Amino acid sequence: MADSLLLNEEQQLLRESARGFCREQAPLSLHRKLRDSRDADGFDRDLWRRMVELGWTGMAIPEAYDGYGFGHTGLGLVLEETGRTLVDSPLIATVLLGANAILETGSEAQKAELLPRIVAGELLLAFALDERFAHDPGRIETVAVPRNGGFALNGGKTFVLDGHVADRIVVVARIDDGTESPANIGLFLVDATAPGLEVTRTIMVDGRNCANIALHDVAVKAGDLLGGTAVARETLDRVLDIARIGLAAEMLGSIEEVFERTLDYLRQREQFGVPIGAFQALQHRAAEMYNEIELGRSLVRAALAALDDPASDKCRIARLASAAKAKLSEVFFLVSNEGIQMHGGIGMTDEFDIGFFLKRARVAQQFLGDAGFHRDRYAALHSF
Repeated sequence: MADSLLLNEEQQLLRESARGFCREQAPLSLHRKLRDSRDADGFDRDLWRRMVELGWTGMAIPEAYDGYGFGHTGLGLVLEETGRTLVDSPLIATVLLGANAILETGSEAQKAELLPRIVAGELLLAFALDERFAHDPGRIETVAVPRNGGFALNGGKTFVLDGHVADRIVVVARIDDGTESPANIGLFLVDATAPGLEVTRTIMVDGRNCANIALHDVAVKAGDLLGGTAVARETLDRVLDIARIGLAAEMLGSIEEVFERTLDYLRQREQFGVPIGAFQALQHRAAEMYNEIELGRSLVRAALAALDDPASDKCRIARLASAAKAKLSEVFFLVSNEGIQMHGGIGMTDEFDIGFFLKRARVAQQFLGDAGFHRDRYAALHSF
C-alpha cells in the first residue's frame, strides 16, 4: 500500500506539466469570466482543443483505441490540477463518465467507433443517471420498452453534467423485460437531436453547467444499447466508482489550493503588529486542515492505484471509492469553510477568489453521492 501512495518520475512530470498549463492557460480568472458572461457552452472550446492536444482526453483510454495508456492515476493527476484552478471543461462528463461507461460496458465495435473520437476531441458525452435531488443509483424509473427492433425511452433525468452541449447522452434506464430482475439496467447512447428529447440547461451555483432531461418516447436502435444487452447493478457501480475516485482527485486539487491560499494569507495579513499566522488558535486550525488533507490525499492515491491494479477486486475498489468520496467531501467542506473564515470579511466578497471554492465544494459534495451516502455504502460493503 505504501508504494501506491508515491508517484513515479513520469507521473510527477505529468503533474507538473498539467499544473503549469492550468496556471497559464486556465487560471481562475477564466472561470470567473465564463461565470459572469453565462457563456452558452459553459467552457472555452479553444482551451478544450488545447487540452485534447495535450492528450488529456486519452489518459485512461487504452492504446488500442488511440489512447495513451497512462491509466487512471494519470487522469487523476490531471484532474487534481484542474481542480486547483476550477477548470471548466468536458473532462468529467465526457472522459471520466462517458468514456469509462463505454470502456466498461460497450461492445468491441462500440469501443472502436467511439473511443478514438473522444480521444480526438470530436465527441462530447453526458451521463444521465440521477432522477431526484439526491444521488440514488438503485432507483431507476426511466424505462426502455422494446419496440420495432429497438427501444422507446420514457422518463426524466436531473443534474446531467454538460447535458446541454453533449453530442450524445448515455442514458441509464431500466429495460422493461417483464421481470423485476436487478440485472435489467441498460446504458443507451441517445443522440442529442433525437425527437422527443428535451434538454433544459441549469447553471449550478459553482458555475458548472448541468441539464434536466425529459424523454418522451425517444426511439433508439438496438445498436445504441452499450454492450448490446442489459447489465447488472454492480457493472453500473463500477462505472460510477471510477468517476467517484476521479472526482475525489479533482476535489483534492481544489482543497490543496484553498489551503495554500489560506496559509499565504495567514503569513501576510497583520494584526496587532504581527502576522495573524502567529496566533496559536489559527495555527491549530491550520494543523487540523493539514492532517485532514493528508488523509484525503492518501485515500485518493490508494484508490487511483487500485483502479490501475489488475489484482484489485470490485469490492476493494468500491470500498476505496466510497471512502475517498466521503472523506474528500468532508475535508472540502472543512477547508472551504476555514478558508473563508480565516480570510475574514474579504473572504465573503465575490471579488475575492476564495469564495469560488466554497461554492464548488457544495456542488461536488452532492455529485455522485454525498458523504452520508458513501458512509452508509462503505458500512454495507463491510457487512455492517
